[in-house]
Parts: sequence; structure tokens; C-alpha cells
Amino acid sequence: MSKFSEKLRFIFGDELLRKRILFVLGILAISRLLAVIPIPGIDVARLQSLFAGSEFLNLLNIFSGGGLSNLSVVMLGVGPYITASIIMQLLTVMVPKLKELYHEEGEAGRRRFAQYSRMLTVPLAVVQGYAFIKLLQGQNILPNLSLSIIIVDILVIVAGSVLLMWLGELITEFGVGNGVSLIIFAGIVSRLPQAAGQLIFTFDSAQIPVYAVGLVVALLIIFGVVVVTEAERPIPITYAKQVRGGRTYGGLSTYLPLRVNQAGVIPIIFALSILLFPQMIFQFLSQSSVAFIGNVADFALTVLANTWFYTSAYFLLVFLFTYFYTAVTFDPDAIATNLQKSGAFISGVRPGEATAEYISRVLTRLTLVGALFLSIIAVLPLILRSLTGIQALAIGGTALLIVVSVVIDLVKKIDAQLSVREY
Repeated sequence: MSKFSEKLRFIFGDELLRKRILFVLGILAISRLLAVIPIPGIDVARLQSLFAGSEFLNLLNIFSGGGLSNLSVVMLGVGPYITASIIMQLLTVMVPKLKELYHEEGEAGRRRFAQYSRMLTVPLAVVQGYAFIKLLQGQNILPNLSLSIIIVDILVIVAGSVLLMWLGELITEFGVGNGVSLIIFAGIVSRLPQAAGQLIFTFDSAQIPVYAVGLVVALLIIFGVVVVTEAERPIPITYAKQVRGGRTYGGLSTYLPLRVNQAGVIPIIFALSILLFPQMIFQFLSQSSVAFIGNVADFALTVLANTWFYTSAYFLLVFLFTYFYTAVTFDPDAIATNLQKSGAFISGVRPGEATAEYISRVLTRLTLVGALFLSIIAVLPLILRSLTGIQALAIGGTALLIVVSVVIDLVKKIDAQLSVREY
């Protein structure tokens, strides 16, 4: 029996793990069902035309789990929640009380911090929902609606976004893996059959080089993401010998693994959210009856639509968010303190502050490699699109990067569950 089939047998043979996986599948099925329930009064032909010519909307559709392309009740997806999480984590840098709440008050503090993120999600969803309705009315996809109907639609859209956020947190708490990432993953994967069908029915032998380029890019992204995600830098750790009751403890050597990419796919999601939110606001403002506001919004949209400006901003945001998220989630001071309390030390480095500085230096150099890798992989499809004219590459590259990262993270979480049950 192969190792893979043996692992599958063990996974589904363990009752608790099987229930967790089936719970995840059930929640994802509910999220996909919600994504196909549209709000009323949509001009489907105009909607398809709008999506065909807008990279912005196609990227935003990734975060909605595919719900935006149907203008479903969950059309905003987890986008407002992701934006709220970004704002809250940025505030930890500027507000000492929030930093203390997140880092020093333990699990209870993190739960309160998460609650603040949920509360901030609601007003963000209201703003985004209203902006979308006005944008769609400007494109004649939705008819002119009365104020009462607009309010009802916004309530439905906000409720759908909050519901999807709640489903994602249920997956994180009672299932396996990160719920928000899995919902995005399900939305991307759900479009694969449609994409495959279009490829089959529109196949043109003259476009074989185009398909070959797309395949090579996909394989490079998959290979690169797997290699960098699995890569780590071990720091040798030695436990001091201790004599207790005539018995000797410690004296063992192990290592502290520092991953090259501590942040995973989160910087990509953060960067796209930051890029998409201003575009959404400017798209809404461009419909303004005030000439000055409309002109400023049109100018901003023109700048954001410039491929090289967009690519440069995307590269820089991914790079910065990789450092930022690593700094938020990995605390060298806490690691050094824990090592000192357990009688462990790094050979040639004094315990305490010196150890924290050493770990920080190593982590900074590692994060530079991970940040450059993520940034290059993120913008590579955009550059190839500009050079080759293959419009699908930009969206496909981003989606593929998210899918591969989420799958790797999910496999690790399942392996961790298996290890716990084996022992």
C-alpha cells in the first residue's frame, strides 16, 4: 500500500478528523450555494461584458469566492473582512494599546482584537456595497432604484458578507485550515470547469505557443511556491544540563526552524485588497455629478490602470506586507524569553536580548528572500501579459499562487492533526 493511500485511510479512519474534514466540505458547499443566488434585476449580458473587460473586477471576484460575477447575495465575499483585518493590524503599529492587546494579553486579547476586526467589517461592507450598486447602475447593469430598495439591497449584501465571514471562522475553529483562505480557494477552484470548457471549445492550433507559455508560467509558480514554502533556516539550540534529585536533564541539541516565507499567502491577499479598495472607491466617485470629483476620480483610475504603475505598486505592497505580517506574527523577544526560561541557548550567543537580536537579524535576511520571491511571483504574470498580450495570465497567476499556498497550508494542518493522533 502506498504512503498516500495509507494516509488517506488513516485520515478517514479517525472519526474526529473525518468529522472536521466533512465539516469543512459542508461549509464550503454552503458558501458556493450562496454564491449563485443573485440579487434581483440584473442585466446578465451587460454584466458579462463588464467582467470581460475589467481586470479589476476579475481580481475582486477572486476574493468574493466567485460571488461577484453572479452579483450574488455574497458578492463582496470576505473582502471587507480582509480589509478590516489589514486596518487593525496596521493600527497595532500606531496604537500601543492595540499592540499590547494583540501581543501581551494572550488568547483573550487576540479574541478581543478579532472582535474589533469583525465590528469594523460592517461599515466597510456598507461602503463597498453602496459603491458597487452605484457603479452597476452607472453601467446600466442594475436599473435605477429607489432609496428604500437600495437600503434593502445594501442590508442583504452586508448580511451576506458577514455570513461568509462567520462561515470562514467556523471552518478555522471547528474544521481544518484557515477558513477565509479556504473560501477564496473554493471560489477559484469552482471556476476551473468553466475555464476548461472554454479552453476546449475555443481551442485554436495557432495559439499553441500561447498555451505553452501559460503552462510554463503555471509550473514555475507551483514549483517556486512549494520550494520556498518548505524552505527553512535551522538555528542550532542547546539545552543546558541540569541536575535534579541525582538525575541529569538537558544537554540535548536541537534546532529552531525559521521559515523563509513566514507569512505564506497573506501578503498577496493583503496587497490585492489594498490595490482593489481604492479602485472601487474611485469607480464610484467617477459617477459623481460634481465635475471636479469626477475628473479627479477619472485621473486616479487612469493612473491605476497603467500596467507598469499597477505592477510596481503590487510588487512593493507584497514586499512590504511580507515584512509587516512576519513582524506581527513572529516575535523574536518572546522566542528568546521562552528559550531562556527553558534553559536553552544558541551557541556563541548570550541569552536574553542578544538572542532576540540574533534571531531578528537572521529572520530579516530570510524574510528578504521570501519577500522578493513572493513579489516576483506575484508580478511575473502581469509582466508576461504586457510582453505577450495574453490577458488571462495576470488573473490566472494570482489565483494559482493563492491555490498552491492554501493547499500546502492545508496539507500541513492535516499532517499536524495526524501527528497529534498518532501520539
